[in-house]
Amino acid sequence: MDVLCQAKSGHGKTAVFVLATLQPLEPVNREVSVIVLCHTRELAFQIKNEYTRFAKYMPDVRVNSFYGGTPVTKDIEVLRDRSKCPHIVVGTPGRLRALILENALDAHRVKHFVLDECDKMLEQLG
Repeated sequence: MDVLCQAKSGHGKTAVFVLATLQPLEPVNREVSVIVLCHTRELAFQIKNEYTRFAKYMPDVRVNSFYGGTPVTKDIEVLRDRSKCPHIVVGTPGRLRALILENALDAHRVKHFVLDECDKMLEQLG
């Protein structure tokens, strides 16, 4: 089932998809259940913080963000570590693609895939 959400800035679009993906989440070690793709590292960091805030009372849920400008080897280590692998991954297209090509990010068990501000991502393609 696909959902398309469009609203003005500040009207809670992020909260909608964060809550909608957290509610049915059943955390399993070393299994990524949610991938959120966004166009900038700043936005990835903000979305990760929103997930952390809303999952405050869900201690078993792990969230991490992956974006360029940081060592990819550290990201790979996190994803391969059974006790650190996040259930929710937020990241930019380039870094997530690199992690998938390195076989560090396994997207086979993803239940929810979110494209945040996909119009901006398409603009960046030219």
